[in-house]
Amino acid sequence: MKRSRSVVATALLTMTALALTGCAGAGSAGPSGPGGTLRVLMVNNPQMQPLKALAAEFTQETGIRLAFTELPENDLRDTVNQEFANQSNQYDVASVSAFEVPIFSQRGWMAPLDEYVAQDPGFDQNDVFPAFTEALKGEDGRLYAEPFYGESSFLMYRKDVFEARGLTMPDNPTWDQVAQLAAQVHNAEPGMAGICLRGQAGWGQNLAPLNTVVNTFGGSWYDMDWNAQLTSPAFTEATRFYVDLVRNYGEPGAAQTGVQECINITQQGGAAMFYDATSIAGVLEGDDSPVRGKMGYVAAPVEKTASSGWLWTWAWGIEQASPNKDNAWKFISWASGKQFEQKVADRFGWTAAPAGKRLSTYDQAAYRDAAAAYYQQEQRALQQADPRNPGVAPRPYAGVQFVGIPEFPDMGTQVSQQISSAIAGQISVEDALAAGQKMAQDVGDTRR
Repeated sequence: MKRSRSVVATALLTMTALALTGCAGAGSAGPSGPGGTLRVLMVNNPQMQPLKALAAEFTQETGIRLAFTELPENDLRDTVNQEFANQSNQYDVASVSAFEVPIFSQRGWMAPLDEYVAQDPGFDQNDVFPAFTEALKGEDGRLYAEPFYGESSFLMYRKDVFEARGLTMPDNPTWDQVAQLAAQVHNAEPGMAGICLRGQAGWGQNLAPLNTVVNTFGGSWYDMDWNAQLTSPAFTEATRFYVDLVRNYGEPGAAQTGVQECINITQQGGAAMFYDATSIAGVLEGDDSPVRGKMGYVAAPVEKTASSGWLWTWAWGIEQASPNKDNAWKFISWASGKQFEQKVADRFGWTAAPAGKRLSTYDQAAYRDAAAAYYQQEQRALQQADPRNPGVAPRPYAGVQFVGIPEFPDMGTQVSQQISSAIAGQISVEDALAAGQKMAQDVGDTRR
């Protein structure tokens, strides 16, 4: 039986309290044998809430207690970088992504997982989307993390609003079509924005969707000789388009709006369209979502490319300094295992399950039924995403919505602040990109 996310919240308070009773402090190391406390640092996205609510089951099964530390995405990224760089042993397991894994593993900051996988055949690594298995390997070819959920990106829209206006959403829209539609549905209902787009500064906030727009408009951050391209015609056109779209037809206060704010706005009827992660669809279709059944889902908008969805996973990695590696793998095997999605579905319904990582999920008739509105678009987007060649121009780095180099978090954050200022109307797009070009070129010069 499906249950609403309000039930998830109630269960969360009860189950987490049980799971954390008697836990060691965040800075103390528990024993590496049976029992003890495992310290988990994780992003506070909605997909994590059922995990917390089920924590007591893990403790019952293993005798290992879980101490969670949750942080918003921007804070999580900063903390993870500091934690792994310093090997301070504050946490045993942490939310990491395909951006961090190649960098952290090369520097010896992460524990490889290959032996654990080999000794745990029930985990079934072959069932994980191949793109994520490859993305979570280091340059040495070893596996360093396992996905908790995976996502690409697509366009979400209010079917009822479009029908009321006599509008049809294409299955594979262009960004020009999206802009035209945004103008037609802006203020379709009182206070309704035509589209919600991330404007908040952060390399994982406004740069994530913006970079997909840059890719499909023909731009890139660097050419093959590491010359920065932020002031190129394609990069400028894409950025001006994005800024104009959100300024003209986006949500109020867009410069401060991140992914969670856009989710809230869309659920509350404040946006007719929302371009973002495929994983959000499960939240919008949750049993107690006000827009459940009202949303439509189509491919990420394009211009010059056949597809433009990003590729991302919040995964679990083990800090090399952790003395609790065996217990950490038990947690990863449980939370990313083949049975976990069924556990979530049994308690909260399939739309709450952390999908997007396992091929077998899409063979489940119950999942296809619960996610009928979006699962095909989700699966297609995950299969089409190409982190090596996401655009038109060749590039010397990997990544769809990020630049896969160690300097990107600092550089990207600074550039994102310039973009956010342009969205707020404080500076022009040209000035924002000129400042970004200088920062990007300084980095490019060090990589030649």
